[in-house]
Amino acid sequence: MTEIAPVPMSNESPELLPRRLLFKDPDRSIVSISRDGTQIAFRAPVDGVLNLWVAPIKDIGKARPVTTVRDRNLGPSIVWMHDGRHVVFFREQGGDENWRIWRVDLQTNDIRPLTPASGVKSFVQQVSRHFPSELLVAHNERDKRYFDIYRVDVATGKSALLQANEGFANYLTDQHFQVRFATRMAENGDVERLHRGEGGEWELFARVSAEDAMATHPIGFSDDGRELHWLDSRGRDTAAVVAQDLESGSLRVLAENPRADFVALLREPLTKRPIAAASAVERTRWEVLDSDYKKDFDYLARQSDGDLEITGISQDRRNWIVAYRHDDTPRAYYHYDRDARQARWLFTSTPAFEHRPFVKMEPVTIRARDGLELVCYLSRPRGAPPGKQLPMVLLVHGGPWSRDGWGLHPTHQWLANRGYAVLSVNYRGSTGFGKAFINAANLEWAGKMHDDLIDAVDWAVAEGVADPARVAIMGTSYGGYAALVGLTFTPEKFACAVDLVGISNLVTLMNTIPEYWKPWKSLWKVRMGDYTTEEGRQFLEERSPLNRVDHIVRPLLIGQGANDVRVKASESEQIVAAMQQHGIPVTYLYYPDEGHGLGRPENRSSFAAVVEAFLAAHLGGRCEPIGDDFRDSTIEFKTGRDLIPGLG
Repeated sequence: MTEIAPVPMSNESPELLPRRLLFKDPDRSIVSISRDGTQIAFRAPVDGVLNLWVAPIKDIGKARPVTTVRDRNLGPSIVWMHDGRHVVFFREQGGDENWRIWRVDLQTNDIRPLTPASGVKSFVQQVSRHFPSELLVAHNERDKRYFDIYRVDVATGKSALLQANEGFANYLTDQHFQVRFATRMAENGDVERLHRGEGGEWELFARVSAEDAMATHPIGFSDDGRELHWLDSRGRDTAAVVAQDLESGSLRVLAENPRADFVALLREPLTKRPIAAASAVERTRWEVLDSDYKKDFDYLARQSDGDLEITGISQDRRNWIVAYRHDDTPRAYYHYDRDARQARWLFTSTPAFEHRPFVKMEPVTIRARDGLELVCYLSRPRGAPPGKQLPMVLLVHGGPWSRDGWGLHPTHQWLANRGYAVLSVNYRGSTGFGKAFINAANLEWAGKMHDDLIDAVDWAVAEGVADPARVAIMGTSYGGYAALVGLTFTPEKFACAVDLVGISNLVTLMNTIPEYWKPWKSLWKVRMGDYTTEEGRQFLEERSPLNRVDHIVRPLLIGQGANDVRVKASESEQIVAAMQQHGIPVTYLYYPDEGHGLGRPENRSSFAAVVEAFLAAHLGGRCEPIGDDFRDSTIEFKTGRDLIPGLG
């Protein structure tokens, strides 16, 4: 193995931040206010596992845990019922994404499930002030492809079928628990929204073309049921906030931004009328839609230079929970008293992140070879000599229909602390930048989507940021696929690659997706390639790293969760087997209690420890000794442990 020179750092290099610190769970997250504004709920650890806690909004010091699960963190959502007595939360098993809905009675501490046991995926369809102790849930117990809707009494747990799914992708319900619209996918990738006709049959209400489908969707009905609110790109490039009068069908544009999609809509608690909407190019920007709230947003904007988040508003509109996101300090939460127009600090998400030598995240815009503008984020290590080309990690986001954003990113901070420049790229297909940007990625997996990543690396080299001989590519899910593409389609470009739950073959991916994803497969034909024809399958095979394994000449590290329902473990296993068949070395890590990513902090730390040693060997960055980072982790080395120095 070629000897790699260590990264040069100044005499004032920052402390080596422990991986256990960087990849710990936050102390408080998913902060939610009760409907009456007197309490908040949030996730916080109990013996190292994130549980549900509740506290009076006026005395956070009296917070108490109301669940004590031991196996795995609760899910990333908390729902307050309008009765103020019950809180709804979610659990899964081993990363299988079969979320089961539970509730806790805050008066009696009674906890009970509201949906069927293991093997069933559930979500909350609707809550309403009109039914304080009831909610609509959807689950796929009857048919794994489709989600039926049930009306549930949260006090007793009794459930009654409201709508059997008749082959639709999903339904849209209103505040009066009426099923108003159904969604169906057309063979050409268009999305059909249907409503009940006079005879009770489903009839077409709106057809959203495949071109608009990724950026156009209904948000919900006004409380009186007369108006439907959309994020809508039809007739424009970026998604606007649109209100539709359901009696006349007329559309009214409430806000639009020619540079970015509106991606979040804040609505008034009682009337469900739009208050404000958020979009983001480099950072989040709010546009106030209701003048009654302008002074509130003006005040909140003055309190911090971070990006504002509204996590909840009480039903009387007087009490809000807001947060500010920064790039080098933890998220800070406040209670905003609207009557007094005063924000009171509550806590930060992760106190251990305070006063650490974190680095700034620099938004940069890079022009791709065909002229598309790519919004990217660059982090540079402290203490690096000015003008010195650094080893760099190209960090590719998953999806691919999601995006990277500005904020405190633990992986950026970790890698920058080890001496690497870190670059995240919103390549074509990333969401939030308009439909033309999304559609520019159609049929471009391992094509122009990969060209964007290469163009970003070339920019970093030309700008003197990156050493062209020491660039790694790393990512999860689609990002893992991109890492595999990097080594198989451009084998000399990257010094090494890290793939976590990445796709190795696009055809086998489509053949093994969850049953409940299948109603959306026609849209995937438009985006990825037509898996239903011989010509289309051949195209997908040509864009699959598995079929170019013999091109790999650089080191590869692969991680996989056994219970991944999106990218099955077979995706990693087949490329590892193919590499071994060709005599190509590879390191393969396996986690028997994880799914699509690493949920347990012990597993995140162990994976980071291996990645860090791997990058140090091939890029020359700083490396913290393994220490106890394998403790309590379920990490298994299937092959290639001996390929990475320093693992013990």
